Order: sequence, then structure tokens, then C-alpha cells
Amino acid sequence: PSPQDPIALEKIPPYAPAWLLAPYADTAALIEAALANGSLIVGRFNDRLLGAAILQRGEQHWRLSHLCVRKITRRRGVGKHIIENSQRLAGEAEKTLHLAAPLDQLEAQALAARTHLPLDPL
Repeated sequence: PSPQDPIALEKIPPYAPAWLLAPYADTAALIEAALANGSLIVGRFNDRLLGAAILQRGEQHWRLSHLCVRKITRRRGVGKHIIENSQRLAGEAEKTLHLAAPLDQLEAQALAARTHLPLDPL
């Protein structure tokens, strides 16, 4: 990440529902943990961070969680691009990709249905 990326990243999660931050205490903790363990992936356009997610590379399968796109750029394919690239990377590693989210969240269920990805509990 560039020195400006943490500032840009902080602009993404404030638009996320509160349940999306769990189990992290706040946005800063989520970003810090994802940067520290190398699981953060982002969507860029014209060198601007528009979306981010956590991609956990497991032994059996990979899990994509905490997907969030800046409100102003939603419905423009940023989230879809992050998911497709995650699927490609998982496929290259001969793994399947699962979405990870609370099972009771309708938004997560709808995203799993649209993307045809299994939904794992978060």
C-alpha cells in the first residue's frame, strides 16, 4: 500500500452497515488487522481506492469477507470486480472461493445468490 492508502481506506467502511465491521472494534482495527496479515484486497480506479475486502487464503478454500464499496461508486462494478479477481486468484491456487458473512444478513445472502458463491458464517 502507498502512504496515502490508509487515509483512502478509512473513507470506505463508514458507509458499511455496523454488522460488517464485526469482529473488529472499529474501522481502524479492521484496516490495521488486514494490512498486518496481508489479507486486504482493494478495488482501484484511476489510482483511487473505491472498495476493499478481506481475502483469507485457507487450506480447504478461500474466504472473502468485509466487502465494502464507497457509497458514491456503488452499482458501478467495483464489488463485482473484487469478487471476480478473488475468484480468479483462488482458482489459480486451485481453491474455491466462499463469501463469509453473518448468515442472518439478507444483503450477504443476496450477494451469495447473485455470485453463486457458498456463504460461510462469519
